Amino acid sequence: MNLIIAIIISFGVGVGGSFIYFKRNHKKALKELEAEAELIKKNNLIEVKEKFIALKAEHEQQVQQRNAKIQAAETRIQQREMQLNQKQGELQRKMNEVDVMKENLESQFLTVENKKKELEHFIRQAQEQLETVSGLSSEQAKERLIESLKEEAKTEAMAYVNDIMDEAKMTANKEAKRIVIQSIQRLATETAMENSVTVFHIESDEIKGRIIGREGRNIRALEAATGVEIIVDDTPEAIVLSAFDPVRREIARLSLHQLVTDGRIHPARIEEVVNKVRKQLEEEIIEVGKRTTIDLGIHGLHPELIRLVGKMKYRSSYGQNLLQHARETANLCATMAAELGLNVKKAKRAGLLHDIGKVPDDEPELPHAILGMKLAEKYKEKPDICNAIGAHHDEIEMETLIAPIVQVCDAISGARPGARREVVEAYIKRLKDMEDLALSYPGVLKTYAIQAGRELRVIVGADKMDDKEAELLSFDIAKRIQDEMTYPGQVKITVIRETRAVSYAK
Repeated sequence: MNLIIAIIISFGVGVGGSFIYFKRNHKKALKELEAEAELIKKNNLIEVKEKFIALKAEHEQQVQQRNAKIQAAETRIQQREMQLNQKQGELQRKMNEVDVMKENLESQFLTVENKKKELEHFIRQAQEQLETVSGLSSEQAKERLIESLKEEAKTEAMAYVNDIMDEAKMTANKEAKRIVIQSIQRLATETAMENSVTVFHIESDEIKGRIIGREGRNIRALEAATGVEIIVDDTPEAIVLSAFDPVRREIARLSLHQLVTDGRIHPARIEEVVNKVRKQLEEEIIEVGKRTTIDLGIHGLHPELIRLVGKMKYRSSYGQNLLQHARETANLCATMAAELGLNVKKAKRAGLLHDIGKVPDDEPELPHAILGMKLAEKYKEKPDICNAIGAHHDEIEMETLIAPIVQVCDAISGARPGARREVVEAYIKRLKDMEDLALSYPGVLKTYAIQAGRELRVIVGADKMDDKEAELLSFDIAKRIQDEMTYPGQVKITVIRETRAVSYAK
């Protein structure tokens, strides 16, 4: 029993000691937690203060920026206000000047009115004195003066009209030729389509889709790079290249050929191939020009003229290749100059260069003969060569014997049958229509279309019409041919009226 009591007492003492120890540790922990909480609180306060300071600084910066903008706006407004004030002052000053000028004009007007009245008074006095001296009234003197002026004006007008008629007769033929030639060379409507389209043949229609590309990007890139309209339609195994510049069409054709052969067709590759082909074609043009001058034995041409000669290879006129026409004209000029005892080299040189005005790099509003002459002058050709180039369509006066040779040889080369593209049936029909048109006039006995349709000879009876009527007939036939028919170049109408006396010896 005592042992149990002792155990209970010892257990109670231990529990009490533990409780006292736990109580002390608990107070200490509370103090530490309070200290830590205080520290966290201070740190939070510091962080809040820093954020507040940062926000305050940012707000102040924004306020400063707004103030700066407001200040700038106020400055601009002040400047505008100053400008308006200056303009208003200037306007007021000009209004004052206008008022002063108005007053001056009014005073001057009054002065003029006064002087006008004085002048009218002096005129009346002078008229009265003249009437007194001459014994005629002012109306009578005026009538006599008008009659004399009328007679003098009639005489001068008749002389002036006669001069104009003479001058018109002298220049009408030349002006008509110039207009006809200029119209033909600029408005070759019959062969415009044939000379502006190239057909590119392909192996299969599957290539058309690759040429067009996704959403048409390939064909747009090709058109932008070459300047040629590419027409992809239902035509089997063919693509149409349309452009009035034959060099651009040739670049597009060669580029398409390389792209289709290579198989890689995309915008970057298209630009690369087009640039490469353009350089190659430029080199080929120069090479063709050099080869042409060497073949013809022409030396010392400026490199730019050689390039223009090579460029003629890609230009045609009524289906006739321009370079072949130039070579043929040069050889004809050389032959004719040799027969006439003139300078063969100059004639050949002028014949080769006579149409370089048809292949310029730009397109000025000038006839090709004048443009060719200016190009020749620019590149230091001799004056007689330049004159022959400019005068081969009567644009300027001929100054040397080479000029008419070039003009004649140009007409021979272009007018001979087979030189220019024309269907034989259409050619024969045109000559027949021309002869029938002339035969439809009364008094016409026979008609002959000669020189490949360049001249129409009309034979009339001498007893049917006189010389004046024959001249009028030539004019009427030329007018009808010009209005009703289509033909290259120009047509000369020659009316022949002759009297024949025939008898037989038996």
